[in-house]
Amino acid sequence: MRKTPFSSIEKTVSSLIPSPLVCHLPRKWEKIGTVVMLKVPEELSPYKETIGKVYADALGCTTTLNELSGISGVYRKPVVEVIFGSPITETIHVENGIRFKVDPQKIMFSSGNMAERRRMAAISHPKETVVDLFAGIGYFTLPIAVYSKPKNIVACEINPVAFEYLCANVVLNHVSSMVEPRLGDNRQIAPKDCADRVILGFLHRPQAYLPVAFECLKDHTGVLHYHALAPVEAIPQQPLTHLNQAASSCGCQVDLLKVTLVKSYAPKIDHVVLDVRVSK
Repeated sequence: MRKTPFSSIEKTVSSLIPSPLVCHLPRKWEKIGTVVMLKVPEELSPYKETIGKVYADALGCTTTLNELSGISGVYRKPVVEVIFGSPITETIHVENGIRFKVDPQKIMFSSGNMAERRRMAAISHPKETVVDLFAGIGYFTLPIAVYSKPKNIVACEINPVAFEYLCANVVLNHVSSMVEPRLGDNRQIAPKDCADRVILGFLHRPQAYLPVAFECLKDHTGVLHYHALAPVEAIPQQPLTHLNQAASSCGCQVDLLKVTLVKSYAPKIDHVVLDVRVSK
């Protein structure tokens, strides 16, 4: 029977650390280009450099990052440390034929969102104008541009480091003719009354940005992809309530088209996307 990467890791590490601690080895990790990111439990902290090398070797990576806590601040910066390999962690991650240049020490990249990035690749068409309000390094902008080829995409990003990678990735994937990156707070820089489709991919109180999203839509009409965190038992009611309240305040209404589960975010909390049609 073919060995899994974890079984090889477990076998190697078991000869390097006390056997009672082997059960604490991380079974999940993020492989981002040539960098592997994992979360080393406190019990294994004295052996984190050894563990980092084993994971990197087994997964064909040059660097291992230890995740110290979640995403921090408005710039959504990961809090990590290098536990093995080169401190220079800029890499190119290839997914679904898209090349993402990124530094996982500075910018988040979640493999758990891969299915949604693939879904978004086929969501648009050549006659549309799309606005991506939280573009990051191009997580959704790039798949849409490469595969759906809309008329144009306005990609807004507030983090200067993420924006730098967004601009580089637009060039790297040969979509400069249709993607317009904009640096700044989307509440100030997002275009108004032009979009057929808007992506609101921000998970921490995303309802605060719904007025911006509605203003982007052409005559308050079009499709909105609304990302949210919600208790499992409150899906889709809770995020839909936020959408209805904001729509009413802006003089429009929403009709639910589809609910997509992106991933489990925390115990009994899911990351979901509500596709809604907005109209007056």
